[in-house]
Amino acid sequence: MPELAEVEYVRRRWNPGLGHTIATVRLHPRAGVFKTCDPALLAKLLPGARLDSSEAAAKQMLFRLVAADRARTPLWLGIHLGMTGELLVRPHGLPDQKADHLILDQPAASSASGVGQSLVFSDFRMFGRVQFHAGPDAPAWWTGIAPAVTSPAFTLDAVSEFLRRRARSPLKAVLLMQERFPGIGNWMADEILWRAALHPARRCGDLSPAEIKKLHAETAWVAREALRLIGAADTPQWPDPPKTWLFQHRWEDGGRCPRTKKPLERATIGGRTTCWSPARQKLA
Repeated sequence: MPELAEVEYVRRRWNPGLGHTIATVRLHPRAGVFKTCDPALLAKLLPGARLDSSEAAAKQMLFRLVAADRARTPLWLGIHLGMTGELLVRPHGLPDQKADHLILDQPAASSASGVGQSLVFSDFRMFGRVQFHAGPDAPAWWTGIAPAVTSPAFTLDAVSEFLRRRARSPLKAVLLMQERFPGIGNWMADEILWRAALHPARRCGDLSPAEIKKLHAETAWVAREALRLIGAADTPQWPDPPKTWLFQHRWEDGGRCPRTKKPLERATIGGRTTCWSPARQKLA
């Protein structure tokens, strides 16, 4: 599943549509991606609306629009990619694909080619979701996202208290809890623990204050660097981190730790496939 850096990268794919209006809306109203919103409301309110801005938080994207009504009602379009979701921009007029569940057509004036363009949300397994809200105030599904791990609100005290309340849980499972570590997923959690030299099966209550401080610092660093290297990339597909990261070696059978050069191990911890370096991340 895309994590915070990949979500930021994919969000930017719709940037060509910023500042332009939606002419028509095409969608599959019975698709599972609309299970948390009313697709009829999208079809009613989005035509004529202008796409003003977008941002990403955790594993979710928000697209802000202004309705064409007299009140210029703010519209809030949320997209969660799930495991297989994609955002695309296509020249207007191309045939729909089976997995294209939401298509926002923009007129010719919005495209340098002069033929118009379509902003497409595609998801062939339909694990993603679309959310929608109309009104001046941001919806709860957006405001309820926990503070980013790169923000000042992600404090050492907050992390320490969160770990204390989950003293018997393994570190790997806790790092995946979105209420404190929003946007952190499987590969980022492994990367953080590897850099902090903490075994993923360590119980949170066993960590020393120095280890908690290291975990807090590495979480923020990995998130910032992933956003810089992946989220801000201007390439046809998001790039991988450099070979000095665990990421480049965690998928391989017989992979070796880029620091110790000794074999890596993989097992299911906290319900997720986990990779670590036994030479570096020792389990007392």
